[in-house]
Amino acid sequence: MATIPSVVVRVPATSANLGPGFDSLGLALTLYDEVEAALADGPVEVHVDGEGAGELDTGEGHLIVRVMRAAFDRAGAPQPKGVRLRCHNRIPHARGLGSSSAAICAGILAARALGGLDLPDDEVYALAAEIEGHPDNVAPCLFGGLTIAWTDMSGLPGKLVLSPHESVHPLVFVPRTRLSTEEARGLLPKDVPHADAAANAGRAALLVAALTQRPDSRVLLTATEDRLHQAYRAPAMPQTADLVERLRVAGMPAVVSGAGPTVLVFGTADTRDSIASEVGSDWHIQPLNVDRSGALVQFPETR
Repeated sequence: MATIPSVVVRVPATSANLGPGFDSLGLALTLYDEVEAALADGPVEVHVDGEGAGELDTGEGHLIVRVMRAAFDRAGAPQPKGVRLRCHNRIPHARGLGSSSAAICAGILAARALGGLDLPDDEVYALAAEIEGHPDNVAPCLFGGLTIAWTDMSGLPGKLVLSPHESVHPLVFVPRTRLSTEEARGLLPKDVPHADAAANAGRAALLVAALTQRPDSRVLLTATEDRLHQAYRAPAMPQTADLVERLRVAGMPAVVSGAGPTVLVFGTADTRDSIASEVGSDWHIQPLNVDRSGALVQFPETR
């Protein structure tokens, strides 16, 4: 097993669902966590700055460490005695921007690079989806762009990576409050009306077409309508639900990002100021672009 001294993995934030594409559509965003990783003979050491500093486990319980060990197990390789991590976190935690998927992808890619593990890209994707529990965030995190993700009859994840039109400019509104994915999922009903499912199927197809062609704001407003999850989750994030409604009444294609409570709006460079004017001071407004590369692994000599 060939090893290298250290590696840096850069992973993007992601937004899943995008309104109607529940558990299937995802978008990579130009907001990144960076993880410097190395194998060690001593104990596990984790240093965190930025998001999660002072809150996250700094030993074996850290998510990236656990994922790295899972990757060594999956590859049938011997476990390293220790791991050293320095995590530069910019993706907000528990806000619907894929922070856990970013950590999972970073851990697998770091382990593969450091240990020379025999894990092809499809196996990396499968392991990431297995650990996360669903593929809609890990697909854009790994591969970039706009992704359609699914799980086939055998339980393996599939994905299709598309390139959004260059005029697509996501804008996110991040609240101070957090919401766990588990709590948000717990509010969803076991069954939904057939008409709602049919409406979402049509909107999701329209959204893919709108984002990959030159998007029209009126079409995007229609394409981002959702009947499957956002209304059911609204009681857990009333400020988010209120903001989405106000923005949409103003003609802006706003959705809940992932499980929330962040709000994502599809705008253009010309509409960002008008969108921002609709929001109060309780939200951190961050204009972003679409990340088209996905996770990147950098070796010391290439930095």
